[in-house]
Amino acid sequence: MKNGFTVFVAAFVAFGASWLGLVYGPLKQLGVAKETTVLQLGDKWPVQRTGAATLGLQVYRGNGCAACHTEQVHQTGAANVISITDLGSHKSSDLKDFITSLMVVPELMNCSNAITGNLAGWNGELPKVLYCGAQDTVVSLLGDKLKAVGVKTEPRVITTGTDIARGWGTRQSVAADYLYDSPVQLGNLRAGPDLATIGVRAPDLNWQLQHLYAPRSVVKDSTMPAFRYLFTVQKIGTLSAPDALVLPKAFEPADGYEVVPTPAAKELAAYLVSLKNNAPLYEAPFTPITAAK
Repeated sequence: MKNGFTVFVAAFVAFGASWLGLVYGPLKQLGVAKETTVLQLGDKWPVQRTGAATLGLQVYRGNGCAACHTEQVHQTGAANVISITDLGSHKSSDLKDFITSLMVVPELMNCSNAITGNLAGWNGELPKVLYCGAQDTVVSLLGDKLKAVGVKTEPRVITTGTDIARGWGTRQSVAADYLYDSPVQLGNLRAGPDLATIGVRAPDLNWQLQHLYAPRSVVKDSTMPAFRYLFTVQKIGTLSAPDALVLPKAFEPADGYEVVPTPAAKELAAYLVSLKNNAPLYEAPFTPITAAK
């Protein structure tokens, strides 16, 4: 009993420190988070989900999808890239000589081997990557020098990492991406691919529904279980239901029957299509690739 007060104080301090670190700290940091801004566009991010997609998050949660999928793209680094997009009036051989002559500039000397190596064997095909590395000053300097002689270039920021290489995203996931998610379904196992940008990779609602009903009908050798209980197999009436699935022959129901998604299936598909965490942000910058006009 002599040490009772000491034990109480020690326990109070331990629990208090844990509460501050695990509850109050994250709440202070993220609990008052607001929408951020998309780089170069000024649009707000993230966009509030539609009602169906919001309900679909609960379907996703209730079916344990986070047990096999993550919603968090990892990134190991970023690089500054400059590409030649228009030679102007120059021949590629003359331009190579001109660029080689620039390698005496102090700011370019450390990158001279990389730049001249990229030009080795170049016969004028465009676009041509001139430099890819960490130094943004090299990109701006090369851009200025080439612009002065009528050559057009395109500077970009690209992200790197295994998730990026797999095509699962264009940049790392950040806290702002989950502002409207409750609960956040980050996941911790990748039995299947990451889904943070599945709405970009597979934006078709019908594809998502077919994938939920019969995964192997759209992804050969898929290990995903079929969520057929989210669908109704019913007799075809006078006319087929407008939302009946169009399935390959091997996955069709018996003759005279059709597969119709339940509201839960539609909500889950809407949620999956809404996963498009690919906007360039201040905390996760990259340069989007835009289609040529």
